[in-house]
Amino acid sequence: MASTAKRATRKGAKKQPNISIVETAAPKTYTNADLVARRDAAVPRGVASAAPGVYAARAENAELWDVEGNRYIDFVGGIGVLNTGHRHASVIAAAKAQEDLFTHTSFQVVPYAPYIELAERLNALAPGDSPKKTLLVTTGAEAVENAVKIARAATGRPGVIAFTGSYHGRTLLTLGLTGKVTPYKKNVGPFPADVFRAPFPSLRDGITVEDALTGLKNLFLTDAQPDRVAAIIIEPVLGEGGYIPVPTEMMVALREICDQHGILLIADEVQAGFGRTGTWFAIEHTGVEPDLITVAKSMAGGYPLAGVIGRSEVMDAMDPGGLGGTYGGNPVACAAALAAIDALEQEELLERSTAMGDKLKARFAEIGARAAPFRMWDIRGIGAMVAVEFVTDFESGAPDAALTKRLIAHALERGLLLLSCGMHSNAVRVMVPLTAEDEIIDEGLAIFEEALKAAVADGVL
Repeated sequence: MASTAKRATRKGAKKQPNISIVETAAPKTYTNADLVARRDAAVPRGVASAAPGVYAARAENAELWDVEGNRYIDFVGGIGVLNTGHRHASVIAAAKAQEDLFTHTSFQVVPYAPYIELAERLNALAPGDSPKKTLLVTTGAEAVENAVKIARAATGRPGVIAFTGSYHGRTLLTLGLTGKVTPYKKNVGPFPADVFRAPFPSLRDGITVEDALTGLKNLFLTDAQPDRVAAIIIEPVLGEGGYIPVPTEMMVALREICDQHGILLIADEVQAGFGRTGTWFAIEHTGVEPDLITVAKSMAGGYPLAGVIGRSEVMDAMDPGGLGGTYGGNPVACAAALAAIDALEQEELLERSTAMGDKLKARFAEIGARAAPFRMWDIRGIGAMVAVEFVTDFESGAPDAALTKRLIAHALERGLLLLSCGMHSNAVRVMVPLTAEDEIIDEGLAIFEEALKAAVADGVL
């Protein structure tokens, strides 16, 4: 098992022991252990971290250094926020330029151009020919809440249908939509009424598209009166649920069902959007135009910003004052988002996402054959939104969350940040910045293989 000292001196490592961070007038030196103890005393235990003993000091593109100077390759990207990498030069420059003008007025008090400019860009990028409008907010959960609110106002109906394995946020409404109990929904119900759950097609569980659609139609017969359903919300690629793409035939059928019953289709693109799948929005791979799209994460290159893009007549359903929020569409974040969108276009990062995804899938297949024969059950995803699922053996296909957990721990010890996903927490997802250099990705994959070998060996002991 690699020690901290060995990890810090890996090829390309830039050792900077005890980095000083200025808190007040005088600099202060931290260690990871100091901050662990202070966190335990100051922060609720419900706020979990995938790397609890690592405290960030600085980051650049796809690399991160902690407060003790240890270097890490970042395959997590702030949970899919950094498609343009840590501190993309044009994103930082745009944000700083806006900071020199003003940082906040609240768009509901004194509006400003960056909000309008970003709304125009998003309206133009959204799939489909219908005219669009955009609401800007701060978080992905806030975007989902507003999408549901808009759908209810536009249809005059209360019901919302979500899917098994979905993740839509941690507020009470979005938890009602989220399709996984532990850790998100445990002990915090009851959840809002008029939220219904339909089956998601899953090869693992033997649920075909036909089965899933039959389940939805049965839901209409048993619990969700279709003329009282405002919206169906779906992630075009499940995020927390395991990076499972929605089959095209499923999405096409959902569009037809929504049109038949006057229901609005919401595409939750919070994690899959802005180039992660090789297109601006993952739903573009199916050719379906949704009525509403929720966006966040990589839209602003690391700054907190989210939104709802939708058909103009739907977005205008709310009366003046019904939408908004004090910080929604912060001008600094809007400036950063405009620069991040420019970077995705000018650096051809959507095309790079597709090429990167092909490379990752091929390399993972090779690594699995060498390091974990008959344990890598599936390698899946679209573009660079890739996940690898682990099982105890191919014969049973039983999910192996323990192996996945050991892999992530060994990777962290060796200087690679990874994150799990899936209903059984037995998959590792890759969200490496699309701007990452090839040699950094190769180094990360080499660490992945070392960590996987160690994780498998631990399970044999």
